[in-house]
Order: sequence, then structure tokens, then C-alpha cells
Amino acid sequence: MWYFAWILGVLLACSLGIINGLWYEQTEANEQDEKDQ
Repeated sequence: MWYFAWILGVLLACSLGIINGLWYEQTEANEQDEKDQ
């Protein structure tokens, strides 16, 4: 049953990576919008 924990860990790591990338992209876009105004 170790594979369930392994799969959950991999999915959690991937999810955190994706969320972090989206967050970074959004903050960069917000900073660019503030500079344009």
C-alpha cells in the first residue's frame, strides 16, 4: 500500500508546482499592469 502514499505525494508536489507557477505569473502580470498605469 506504499504506492498510495507515493502517488499522493507526487500529485501534491505537482499541484504545488503548478499553483506556484500560476501564482508567480499572476503577480508578474499585476506588477506589469501597475507600471503601465
